[in-house]
Amino acid sequence: MAKRKRNVNGDPTAAVADAPSKKAKSTSSSTPKYPITIQVIAGSYDRVLHGVTATIDPKNKDKVEFADTFLFNAHASAIRCLALSPPSAPIPKQTQKIILASGSSDERINLYHLSAHAPSKISVPVTPSLNSKAIVENPQNRELGSLLHHSSTITALHFPNRSKLLSSAEDSTIAVTRTRDWSLLSTIKAPIPKPVGRPSGDTAPLGGAPSGVNDFAVHPSMKLMISVGKGEKCMRLWNLVTGKKAGVLNFERGILGEVGEGKHSSGEGRKVAWGATDVGEEFCVGFERGILVFGMDSKPKCKVVPEPRTKIHGLCYIQLGDEGDIHLLAVSTEDGRILFYSTRPADLVTSATAQGKEAPLASAKMFAQLGGKEAGLSGRIKDFSILSNGEGLTRDFIVATGGSDGALRIWKLAAAEVASHKGKAKQVGELLGTYETNNRVTCLKSFVMLPKMEGAEDDEIDDFEGFEDREEESSSDSD
Repeated sequence: MAKRKRNVNGDPTAAVADAPSKKAKSTSSSTPKYPITIQVIAGSYDRVLHGVTATIDPKNKDKVEFADTFLFNAHASAIRCLALSPPSAPIPKQTQKIILASGSSDERINLYHLSAHAPSKISVPVTPSLNSKAIVENPQNRELGSLLHHSSTITALHFPNRSKLLSSAEDSTIAVTRTRDWSLLSTIKAPIPKPVGRPSGDTAPLGGAPSGVNDFAVHPSMKLMISVGKGEKCMRLWNLVTGKKAGVLNFERGILGEVGEGKHSSGEGRKVAWGATDVGEEFCVGFERGILVFGMDSKPKCKVVPEPRTKIHGLCYIQLGDEGDIHLLAVSTEDGRILFYSTRPADLVTSATAQGKEAPLASAKMFAQLGGKEAGLSGRIKDFSILSNGEGLTRDFIVATGGSDGALRIWKLAAAEVASHKGKAKQVGELLGTYETNNRVTCLKSFVMLPKMEGAEDDEIDDFEGFEDREEESSSDSD
């Protein structure tokens, strides 16, 4: 048996469109490439990790062909978060792989290897009465193991690159793990807040206080990180070079009132993300029913409050065009919508100032809306993923959404359709297909699959590369 060569970490290219890093401006724009195959991974309350491929082909009138790829009974309790690594470096005659990490309230981080290439064969079961769904069997989709670096519920996972995995939990720690040998490099400890001014309905134990990291976001330079935690009306800035705290940004009562965080609310940030506009970089902090956007000077720029008022579940930045670095903030809501806001200074909307009061914070302008009652969708969108197909304003966005109703929906959205905003926000997007998982989806990730490699080795049993040496030793001893 030939030994497998270890993959060397190169410069992988991610297919997702929600990364805020600036790209080089291109002089020519390419049209979207079809057919395209997308791998969608959904975690659920029912402890199930479900993988589905969605193939979009214009020859089939843009209808999506779904196929099951894997179904793992991953954890002992509800799955809370997922993360995908960039694909491995290309090696001749070897397939590329992607690492999937899943976090749960059972304190475990499970790791999986997924094939980055589109399937070459899709089969339908012979007995349609048992299961009529298409199935794709790939031996490369398998479990690697588990990490026990935390002592409480896992809240967020992120691969800043192929060689590192960052994870946060309700034990108020952020762990940095090396993917080469899955050893723990360092642990960043966030302070535990004092039990002062606790909101009603708190679920912390008697004599304790709500603690833990809700979410974190790594800057594209990989030198800074921001985080928000339970029971804290502030945001923390971390220096990833030294692994120490770099600053704290406290949320004032007036600012919290702008996004609906009143006297009896927790005031804690739930989501964070880095973004950029034509005037520079920015970051946003998501609360239960609103979002605050800050500049790099840590001063609030604007607010995002969905109308009508509703709960916010997810947020991310997407890049529309290469020229001008046009970014929009995408927000998923409780009433089944994904809203697209522009945070550029030229697009901000100011409100009238009441007599004797301070001027209210400007609001981000909503450009477009996907889903909602207008599209026949009213259930919550628990999580979503936006993928880019093409370049420039001619690109298409493929949006995968998942909710508590157990349905995975694939939408197609043209970048030019969102960018050409005039007046009132418009309904955009086209629903291509729906797949029923029969599980209550809590988190979702997706990526664009690479084309199938000709003559590639599947390398199915590469984890047992030491067996050959042992067999040679035993044969030499017998001689």
